[in-house]
Amino acid sequence: MSTSTNSAVEAIEEEAARRRKAKTVKPLKGLQPFLARYKGSIFLAMVALIVATVATLSFPVAVRRLMDQGFSHSNAEFIDTYFLALIGVALVLGISSASRFYLVSWIGERVVADLRSAVYSHVLRLSPAFFEVTRTGEVLSRLTADTTLIKTVVGSSASVALRNLFLFLGAATMMAISSPRLSGFVLLALPVIVLPLVIFGRWVRRLSRASQDRLADTSAFGTESLGAIQTVQAFTHEEVDDARFHAIVEQAFAASKNRITARSVLTALVFFLGLSSIVVVLWIGAKDVLAGTMTGGGLLQFILYAVFASSALAALSEVWGDMQMAAGATERLIELLHTESEIRAPAAAVVLPSPARGEIRFEHVRFAYPTRPEHAALNDYSLAVEPGETVAIVGPSGAGKSTVLQLLLRFYDPQSGRILLDGVDLKAAAPEDVRARLAVVPQETAIFGMTIRENIRYGRPDATDEEVRAAARAANISSFIESLPGDYGTPVGERGITLSGGQRQRIAIARAVLRDAPVLLLDEATSALDAESERLVQDALEKLMVGRTTIVIAHRLATVLKADRIVVMEEGGIVATGTHDDLVRQGGLYARLARLQFAGSFDDLPGRGAAVVG
Repeated sequence: MSTSTNSAVEAIEEEAARRRKAKTVKPLKGLQPFLARYKGSIFLAMVALIVATVATLSFPVAVRRLMDQGFSHSNAEFIDTYFLALIGVALVLGISSASRFYLVSWIGERVVADLRSAVYSHVLRLSPAFFEVTRTGEVLSRLTADTTLIKTVVGSSASVALRNLFLFLGAATMMAISSPRLSGFVLLALPVIVLPLVIFGRWVRRLSRASQDRLADTSAFGTESLGAIQTVQAFTHEEVDDARFHAIVEQAFAASKNRITARSVLTALVFFLGLSSIVVVLWIGAKDVLAGTMTGGGLLQFILYAVFASSALAALSEVWGDMQMAAGATERLIELLHTESEIRAPAAAVVLPSPARGEIRFEHVRFAYPTRPEHAALNDYSLAVEPGETVAIVGPSGAGKSTVLQLLLRFYDPQSGRILLDGVDLKAAAPEDVRARLAVVPQETAIFGMTIRENIRYGRPDATDEEVRAAARAANISSFIESLPGDYGTPVGERGITLSGGQRQRIAIARAVLRDAPVLLLDEATSALDAESERLVQDALEKLMVGRTTIVIAHRLATVLKADRIVVMEEGGIVATGTHDDLVRQGGLYARLARLQFAGSFDDLPGRGAAVVG
């Protein structure tokens, strides 16, 4: 495993350890639907657990009988038989314990895998409104750190808890059978032992959390400063950062020292209270043996059961904290699963007409983003785009241009008005059907850490290799791809780090070509490119636009000039429409924006005049 992978795993485990606990373990009931799928495995695990517990509890009885029977030549055959039987019990214990461990661990891994898949599948279909108020990092944290906690509990802690619960109940019962009198003394001593341990245990947990927080501060500051090392050195900030890091390290050390002190005190209490209670019980039991009211074997049996019960109780107290943390994790994951998307298909979705025409209509649309309900991004917005028409939308930043595409993709629904595609209200159709008729070339292209072939095939997963190659040729990127050592199988690195901006953009165009949708949406697709890359991308876009209804959020000159119609937007509404020449003659916002971009006369510009910033 690589160093980076190890670091990622350690980071997830550290974050899991810092997660908030639930006050009760009731949220764990949310795992029931996932556990119910594996009732057979759970039943077998319980059988193995019971068998292992019975086998464990049989050892003290065997020890008592051996002690009381004594070791002599007269009972040599009995001793041989007994030891062989004990070996058989040990074999049963080993097999049942191994079976329990395997089954419970398998159930834990399987349930967490199912839960992780279910949460991811659900989140993948939530509307963008959800991500406006929920950080993506928090969602990923729940998928990693929280599921890690649940796996620990279901696959390990739950098994430990059940085993020790069965062992405690069995040992306590056998203690009462072995010696009711000594059991009574143990019950009297129990509060004296447990209460201090609970109090000091809380103190240790509080200090441990503080120590973890200080350690996290150290990691966070170190990561931040080293990640910006050039800035640190450029501003000669080394001494200041060094002093700050040293101070944080000292705070972490002080917190760790307090934790160590607390754990030392707790350890002393555990040893003193635990051993002294055993000594007292042994003392009383020894007197009973001397008085003839109890045999030596009976006393040893009782002590062994007392050790089993106390160790099981201690293990249960440790596991309880894990159970609470897992309950908190389950609560957060189930909360995600129960989150409903604001965008979903109606019960009886209307089927879009076939063949598709690509007709688009906005009718008196008003829309405000969920995080800014008082500010309308679109207000009484009406626009009709005919099949095969190319419409460029221009205007200053914040005019609502990108919102038009967001609504058309049905990432959001308007508060009032209607949006129609081929005569069907988007709200009445299934979102998947609507988006299947749209192809998008965004300004910021999302490239995934896969091969070039897989990135292009993102446009249509069932496309053949030849169709992928044809799409790349149409996007003017095939010659670049074929010059690479791995051809179309070349990995592009995380977020396409090995590709230039123009290459990423042409891959996005290849995706749109492969999708072959009747409506094309271009969101400032050439705004961040150099002149050569822009020419290649523009040529590819012109091929792609042929025969399709196209809406362009315009930024560059060529796209605006070749549009059938230009729509000028300001403050969520349309202020002018027409061809480039018409709008320039009219003056107003379009002409003013053109002058701001080009700072020269319209006659000096290529084509028929000025373009506009999108």
